[in-house]
Amino acid sequence: MYGTEHDSPATGPLPGHTYRELIGGPLDGQLIEITGWTDEQITTGAYMITPHSAYRPGGRASYAPTISHPDGP
Repeated sequence: MYGTEHDSPATGPLPGHTYRELIGGPLDGQLIEITGWTDEQITTGAYMITPHSAYRPGGRASYAPTISHPDGP
């Protein structure tokens, strides 16, 4: 994912890679690279370990396709 660490070097999406924006959780706005994921993996969603959880760092955030974004997390 891009933008996860405040002290990470500035990086961005790479040409030829596929990304989805995370929406609806603590990692909103960050991009996840899905290059090489199967259609099943994309439509099933993803569980992410996050330092920004409701309970404490190291929690989990669940992202899945929605009606407004049916093509993946």
